Amino acid sequence: MKYYAKPLNRLINELSKLPGIGGKTAQRLAFHILSMDEKEALALADSIKDAKTSMRYCSICGNLTDVDPCVICSDDSRDKSLICVVESPADVVAMEKIREYRGYYHVLHGAISPMDGVGPEDINLKSLITRLHDDEVRELIIATNPNIEGEATAMYIARLIKPSGIKVSRIAHGIPVGGDLEYADEVTLLKAIEGRREL
Repeated sequence: MKYYAKPLNRLINELSKLPGIGGKTAQRLAFHILSMDEKEALALADSIKDAKTSMRYCSICGNLTDVDPCVICSDDSRDKSLICVVESPADVVAMEKIREYRGYYHVLHGAISPMDGVGPEDINLKSLITRLHDDEVRELIIATNPNIEGEATAMYIARLIKPSGIKVSRIAHGIPVGGDLEYADEVTLLKAIEGRREL
């Protein structure tokens, strides 16, 4: 793009790497950022840098956090007998919005997808198995996305855990098949968790 100055071209290229951002949107965002007050633009840049350098994964559940363990794992008022398994940190946020689930979480950071070369060893399963050795865990709620990969992951985990005697349930399908948890509304998520079934 010879008609852009190098710094602007770089900004557009970097913005276009974000999910859901095409060339036109990246260009619009870049021009907006450049039209912002310098203080606001630098605050945006600082917030990105700060989030990238200070955020890490919780050593217990795998959720994004700035303290370890995270605030959820550190909350002793939660139900120690429940662990809800989700695919991403965004799914934890979605589940927390319903304000009804009071157990703990485990973030897999993906789902089993043989077509994409993602197997059980490529997601955060080992630490889940370690956590289940705690006698207090009575139920594992699998809240992976209701798509082929999410279902495959749920079935794999269920077969792995069932022999231990821990109850394994799956959230109900109040969420559209092929959808993602982070985009579901609170009522749909609440109905889904209330209607979970044992696998």
